[in-house]
Amino acid sequence: MAPRGRTLLLPLAAATLLVASTIFLFAAVGARWRPADTGLPVPPHHAFPTAVPAAVTSTASSSPNATAGDKELSFLDENGQPDDPSSVSASSSTSSTTSAPVRCDPRADAAVKVFMYDLPPEFHFGLLGWSPPSADSVWPDVTPGSSPPPPRYPGGLNQQHSVEYWLTLDLLSSSSSTPPPCGRHSAVRVADSRDADLVFVPFFASLSYNRHSRPVPPEKVSRDRALQEKLVAYLTARPEWRRFGGADHVIVAHHPNSLLRARETLSPAVFVLSDFGRYPPRVASLEKDVIAPYKHMAKTFINDSAEFDDRPTLLYFRGAIYRKEGGSIRQELYYMLKDEKDVYFSFGSVQDHGASKASQGMHSSKFCLNIAGDTPSSNRLFDAIVSHCVPVIISDNIELPYEDVLDYSKFSIFVRSSDAVKKGYLMQLLSGVSKQQWTKMWNRLKEVDKHFEYQYPSQKDDAVQMIWQALSRKVPTIKLKVHRSSRFSRSDRGK
Repeated sequence: MAPRGRTLLLPLAAATLLVASTIFLFAAVGARWRPADTGLPVPPHHAFPTAVPAAVTSTASSSPNATAGDKELSFLDENGQPDDPSSVSASSSTSSTTSAPVRCDPRADAAVKVFMYDLPPEFHFGLLGWSPPSADSVWPDVTPGSSPPPPRYPGGLNQQHSVEYWLTLDLLSSSSSTPPPCGRHSAVRVADSRDADLVFVPFFASLSYNRHSRPVPPEKVSRDRALQEKLVAYLTARPEWRRFGGADHVIVAHHPNSLLRARETLSPAVFVLSDFGRYPPRVASLEKDVIAPYKHMAKTFINDSAEFDDRPTLLYFRGAIYRKEGGSIRQELYYMLKDEKDVYFSFGSVQDHGASKASQGMHSSKFCLNIAGDTPSSNRLFDAIVSHCVPVIISDNIELPYEDVLDYSKFSIFVRSSDAVKKGYLMQLLSGVSKQQWTKMWNRLKEVDKHFEYQYPSQKDDAVQMIWQALSRKVPTIKLKVHRSSRFSRSDRGK
């Protein structure tokens, strides 16, 4: 071939090679790509199987986590729905066979692996009056149908801070001998702390504070304070704590006054809190810790058909009006709103059947006030959510559960305190919300209320599972902190 012909063929061959390489690259990456339109963090790759074994493909239509052939599972949005709807129809059309749900090893399906200390019962279920059946027994039997069943948490206002109880039950059930259905657990208990992402401390701190914060003669120190001191001595002596300085430990202190004596010493741990109102920044922060919802006191509005015109009250508030610290705004708003048409603003408490009356009032109201009290947060917000009464949040320093994956502005109205106390401002704002706008928020409330339900056994994307997912999103930050702190450990040992 002439030199000129060879010269023309060389660029053509290079271009052909480049196109073929590009096609191969996109084919390889395509199986791993997912649209990033939900705002949700990508879970660890090991949290999801990449393919369904051939033996279970016939059950694709009956198992929410099964997929057709070897297609990778799609990520879920904040409602637990696939962000790629076509994946659902594709999987459901692969088979018409109906069979029992697929059972699986929870360790392969869990988002986060958790080691839990076997603390003596005095730190957890012993506070509920439970006595172990034998000297070497630490935990009650949580197997479904067990007799006696696990101890119940006390009622009344105690319940609103019962977060540690539900998380502990969930871990105990996740490590039972009978595997749960695939996809139910967002966390699973492991026997070896070296295999764990997080270390859970099963201390019922809120219950300890509520029941034992005052010394009972002849005690000179309250039982709650004594337990905190014993807990600090126990943890700081453990190799699990010393390994990373407690950075991978999880401690629930949901009541604002719980763990008061120990919180500074144990501050390297991840705290699960209701808010940061009584914590200095050096002890607790949004970067390190997790905000969990209160357990609501109002009844969840099931099969809610009470739309805009079926809710005669425009704005509802029932609770303590005279509060200290940041809650003084309640008193200002009371005198400003109490005589307004279609507004119910009244004092109420648990002692006068407050929870029942609040449920009725919220179910018949369009908007429900959530005003800062002694602390930035209150149970009232979560009562409003499960009542599908659009929350009006007046609390400048409030932090909200799972706000990194849940946009509260889609179902709530936020008002600055400085604006709320302006004469006529609040009424004008709420009266200007159209029926269409309110209905959109109402429908969104009905979609998200499941994220605020505490229950046992826990269910997909309920409050228990959402808290574990929030904790799992802290794991990369913990690991980064630990790895950075150990950079010079080898050279320091040589000094």
